[in-house]
Amino acid sequence: MNSVSIRELTEEREELLSPYATRSRLSKGRQRPEEPCSIRTAFQRDRDRIIHSMSFRRLKHKTQVFLAPVGDHFVTRLTHTLEVAQIARTIARALNLNEDLTEAIALGHDLGHTPFGHVGEEVLAELFPGGFRHNEQSLRVVDVLEREGQGLNLTWEVRDGILNHSKARTSILAEGWDTVATVEAQICKIADSVAYINHDLEDALRAGVLRKEDLPKCVVEVLGHNHSQRINTLVCDIVSFSWAARGEDREARRLDGASARRGEEGGRPPVEIGMSPDVLAAADTLREFLFQRVYLDESPHSDTERARQLLRRLYGYFTAHPDNLPVDYLRRGDSLERAVVDYIASMTDRYALQVFAELNLPRLWPVAGASGIWSAV
Repeated sequence: MNSVSIRELTEEREELLSPYATRSRLSKGRQRPEEPCSIRTAFQRDRDRIIHSMSFRRLKHKTQVFLAPVGDHFVTRLTHTLEVAQIARTIARALNLNEDLTEAIALGHDLGHTPFGHVGEEVLAELFPGGFRHNEQSLRVVDVLEREGQGLNLTWEVRDGILNHSKARTSILAEGWDTVATVEAQICKIADSVAYINHDLEDALRAGVLRKEDLPKCVVEVLGHNHSQRINTLVCDIVSFSWAARGEDREARRLDGASARRGEEGGRPPVEIGMSPDVLAAADTLREFLFQRVYLDESPHSDTERARQLLRRLYGYFTAHPDNLPVDYLRRGDSLERAVVDYIASMTDRYALQVFAELNLPRLWPVAGASGIWSAV
């Protein structure tokens, strides 16, 4: 290899990106200093560490919305993550921003999600005295829990994007949504919404929970009649509305990478990623429609309620029997409750069911009438 490393050549090519793009050579660094890789930039290295992590592999058996669905085509937390990464990279490339940073944030944003989707998050938030938010748990995963307590030692920019990717329910672009430090992290936040409102709708249609004719008229008229049309409409609109992020205006061309991104003292990136008013209104309508018709299932006999009871009983059991926790979760000196939350949050859906069955905890419901994976507990 020549005296100039491949990484340095890549960093030089990054100078051709938008002045608003985040340059890997200007990263604020890692919590623990490391020698740079001769081939990969800092953000490429973060991406690889996330993909090769145990937490990333477990996403394939974690629920997105539908619990233990019968069928191979329902979305899991892993396929959701891959869709977010694909959408985010498409937007980043169109706007001439840093694809590597965008991809790393997207791949790591849901590593802290619980089993049974948002139901698990609600239960742990209710039980754990410190509260529980999956974005904070995702940061804890990459900082503390991975590599037997060593963490992945990611860059500041990727960690910021992971921590701040969550959004308010009121709107995809509600006030305060852009509390991230880079434009690339904004892209991941909006790509997350684009992905889930579309694939969750498809899953609801596939499961028979919704019919196509149930969709609000404005959603169909503005976004399109099928999955492909809706994704294309949203992505094209985001790129068009956010075109200033390419930095092709005269003022932006005078900026360098250091001054165009968020400053050391904080503050917002100088440009924002967004949607046009009509498309945003339609996307928010679809999102709220899904909350009302799909996400908020309060039936006392539903799998959602069964999952809640299962997780509550697991939490109660392990807080009462700490000797049965895996020793790795007790070595860090955290409180017992913190260790129990870390363990339960790390579980896949099927592993949570397996542990519940092996502990011979009281049955949640009669086996008669139960189906599929639930009949095992």
